[in-house]
Amino acid sequence: MGTASGQRGVLDWLISIVPIFKALHIAALVIWCGGLLALPLMLAQHDPTVMAGRYRLIRRATHVTYTLCVTPAAVIAVIAGTWLIFLREAFVPWFFAKLAFVALLVVAHAWIGHILANVAEKPEHHEPPNPVFPVAAAFVPMIVIFTLVLAKPALNWVEFPNWLLEPRGGQLPFDVPSR
Repeated sequence: MGTASGQRGVLDWLISIVPIFKALHIAALVIWCGGLLALPLMLAQHDPTVMAGRYRLIRRATHVTYTLCVTPAAVIAVIAGTWLIFLREAFVPWFFAKLAFVALLVVAHAWIGHILANVAEKPEHHEPPNPVFPVAAAFVPMIVIFTLVLAKPALNWVEFPNWLLEPRGGQLPFDVPSR
């Protein structure tokens, strides 16, 4: 088997797995975003003055949700999304705007984790904020990301440098499929 046919086989395989990466990305986003909306509401239930058993249950549920569901889903969403950038050649202005809002979503994720850690480590000295603030901090980037992905606006009014809009010319270890 020659090099050209071997590269073609890899290219066909990469094209065939794009839907798998998209499905994985979307499934992870649903879990990540749902968790970021649910956790502040769960944190609002933290009250060290309630019965110890109930407080321990709420504390354990928020910890498990954050560490075993929401954070791994965030990592999977980012990894699958990163692969999709290169597999779909998503070097367009709306996509860079989306990445800025993904960064804000990551900040909201870290803030919610910080709140959770403070509640766990110093329950008598730390009261979680009103859930409206962390929910809004997560929900606003979610809505903007969703809008950008569905609308794919041209954003012609924003000047992007050429190096941001074109591949740098470096060779990936595989051929990237073109649309």
